[in-house]
Amino acid sequence: MFAFRLEQLAEQLGATLYGDGELIITGVASMTSAKQGQITFLSDKKFQNNLSSCDASAVVMTEDSLKYWSGAALIVKDPYLCYAKLAQILDTTPLPARDIADSAVIDSTAQLGNNVAIGANAVIESGVVLGDNCIIGAGCFIGKDTIIGAGTRLWSNISIYHNCVVGENCLIQSGTVIGADGFGYANDKGKWIKIPQLGRVVIGNNVEIGASTTIDRGALDDTVIGNGVIIDNQCQIAHNDIIGDHTAVAGGVIMAGSLTIGRHCLIGGASVINGHMEICDQVTVTGMGMVMRPITEPGVYSSGIPLQQNKVWRKTASLVLHIDEMNKRLKALEKKLLNIST
Repeated sequence: MFAFRLEQLAEQLGATLYGDGELIITGVASMTSAKQGQITFLSDKKFQNNLSSCDASAVVMTEDSLKYWSGAALIVKDPYLCYAKLAQILDTTPLPARDIADSAVIDSTAQLGNNVAIGANAVIESGVVLGDNCIIGAGCFIGKDTIIGAGTRLWSNISIYHNCVVGENCLIQSGTVIGADGFGYANDKGKWIKIPQLGRVVIGNNVEIGASTTIDRGALDDTVIGNGVIIDNQCQIAHNDIIGDHTAVAGGVIMAGSLTIGRHCLIGGASVINGHMEICDQVTVTGMGMVMRPITEPGVYSSGIPLQQNKVWRKTASLVLHIDEMNKRLKALEKKLLNIST
């Protein structure tokens, strides 16, 4: 269990200490569940009145919220960002593996850096390079000549195919597949002829990839994931896609092939993005967006249909089905009015 004096946390986080700096903090919790010895945060002013019933030893907050709280506090400009950094300091998540398991299968030509850990039944094939402090979870498969950078952690049952590159300090969750064949075929009179996928997947530094996400290798050129990209669970990234630095992709997104997405974009959950086009930097696509055309200007784009009561939706659907008929009638009326006016 971690234990820090509140004064130590204030110093590490660059926060202003208010109250008793000798308080011992052993964990972080929500405002409603926090107990003595724990620290919580207030990032939304509408919850200020809840501070009176909060049992936490200390709260992360802005200075103007202090009047609602009589205990110790860490004063910052952005409590939610401070909470994220605080949670890292007090993180109790176990490591995916420790040491090198006896049941791990490691080819003699693989190069292992210092302090590498490899879990039970993992397979490390020939020519693999694992940087210092890499952690490979149980049941992982690392294909031939793949390179994984220092400090990267893989949870259990991840498959990384041959010749892929994963940068430093990445985190990949269970069930993810990196470097499988892209969906490439030619049609020969109704029969599908497979096109071997000869590119790689190249992933930058500080990338996080959620559980059961798939990133396909390129057909000829590489599929590229930039530095600092975060990808949620159960996403599909097709062959030859390029995702720019620090873009965030929410759960269930499907990207078709040969798509280029810029830097600092936000892609909402369950969105579907057509391939062979480009999305510029700093674009936000809201949830369930259907992106059919290139986006050339930064901004927020939406196309998902908000949920409605069924009876309202049925009326709307009926109107949509009759749009063509109504359009013809409208044009006919416009023509009649034009004839009358002339």
